[in-house]
Amino acid sequence: MTSTRSLRVNRITCTGQGLCAELLPELIDLDEWGYPLLKDRAVPDQLRTHARQAVAACPRLALHTDRGRP
Repeated sequence: MTSTRSLRVNRITCTGQGLCAELLPELIDLDEWGYPLLKDRAVPDQLRTHARQAVAACPRLALHTDRGRP
């Protein structure tokens, strides 16, 4: 059984570059200023790899995945 993952954005660290939404458009939109809006915090199994890539690519290290409850 795999544990669920959830996305989290550190709004203080984020500078609104929008790379996360480009890499993970299924779960992230951008507001009118270019800051991420999470469509859903839960990361489906089929998007785990994309979510990890988006987290790793964040230039400000503002995007995170957290282990949720199984």
